[in-house]
Amino acid sequence: QLQLVESGGGLVQPGGSLTLSCSASGFALDNYAIGWFRQAPGKEREGVSCVSAATGSTGYADSVKGRFTISRDNAKNTVYLQMNNLKPEDTAVYYCAGEWYCAPTVATMTNYEWKYWGRGTLVTVSS
Repeated sequence: QLQLVESGGGLVQPGGSLTLSCSASGFALDNYAIGWFRQAPGKEREGVSCVSAATGSTGYADSVKGRFTISRDNAKNTVYLQMNNLKPEDTAVYYCAGEWYCAPTVATMTNYEWKYWGRGTLVTVSS
């Protein structure tokens, strides 16, 4: 079965850090661009970051630029999202998704169909 699985979510205080993982089973992640999305309560899903397959180029939403870092370890078939200096507004369910290409911009990631999705992992930033 082809699937993505997120892990690493949890409760963290403002200013803290978490690293999310997106692991694939049934297919090789290195053939796909991987995007991270999030959906906060009562809000629409938004794109957070993306890493391309071919060049490993990355993009970030303005709201997380300078705080989040996306990376991929093809040997482990895993993509990571390192999140630093977390803020309460980062609280959301975080999803990873796979497709052949990243969207032209992170802001337009939700405009496209993504081939594979994980079920999400909850990140709560609260004191």
